[in-house]
Amino acid sequence: MTPDQLITFAAVAEHRNISRAAETLHLSQPAVSGQLRLLQEEFGEPLYQREGRGVRLTPTGEQLATYAAHLRDTWRQAHAYRDALRGMERGTLRIGASTTPASYLLPYLIADFHQRYPDVTLHTADGNTSEIVAALASVDIALIEGPVGSDLPLDTAVHPWREDEIVAIMPRSHPLVQGGDPQGPRRATLAELGAWPLVLREAGSGVRQVIERAFARAAAPMRVALEIAGVEGVKEAVRAGMGIGFVSAMSMRHEDAALCLVSLAPEPCTRRFSILLPHASAPSRVAQRFLELCMAEHGSSAG
Repeated sequence: MTPDQLITFAAVAEHRNISRAAETLHLSQPAVSGQLRLLQEEFGEPLYQREGRGVRLTPTGEQLATYAAHLRDTWRQAHAYRDALRGMERGTLRIGASTTPASYLLPYLIADFHQRYPDVTLHTADGNTSEIVAALASVDIALIEGPVGSDLPLDTAVHPWREDEIVAIMPRSHPLVQGGDPQGPRRATLAELGAWPLVLREAGSGVRQVIERAFARAAAPMRVALEIAGVEGVKEAVRAGMGIGFVSAMSMRHEDAALCLVSLAPEPCTRRFSILLPHASAPSRVAQRFLELCMAEHGSSAG
């Protein structure tokens, strides 16, 4: 007994006619009759009897028709679900994102994705880079900043995405701002910045990792006055006069005039955003589509 035989029998039971069932199933009449014969042999007694141009089910056939109809309906539902996923009509996407991409990139990506695939349910989780990497088992795709690290789960693909500049921020009244060229871009070396109190993100932050490595390479001292969680926490601490902070340049694009952005010299301090795809050998279709959208957005912005 096979699923095909039962689905064929369900069609015969529904139409009470072998020829009509064959048309519905897109099979030849001999093929349908052959499957019915094998099914009857499996049960060892007749499942139907000829009656005029149609058939009449036996009591055994009537009972079997109930099971066969359930199987056929489940089969159809499974095919419909498969087709829906192929057509991106439904599904669930769990996105993890570290602080900067979660705040300044993900909202635009989600809006674009939702417009294209409105019936996909989206769930997001944010945290610093270390927290998102630790939570990879519970997401379908993740956007992170800074070094990826070497302790990723097996079968995780890393896609380099886009670059971001890390800048220093300080009040416009700060001496480093006042002493700069008012007509040119404001720049300062790590040694100049390290001479002042600094405000750093919490441990595990991608921005903090990049800045600490930059100061170490430059052999410049760091006078850490405060550690605080989140980009907005850093901004507020700088406004309060706690010291010079470090944030992504994109986090300053809607900033008011109270804070001044200063690029690092002699070269800008940049870092890479990456997209992590857990279960890369068999990603969900919605995760693959979101990855394609992210890469396309990066391509268009880079162009």
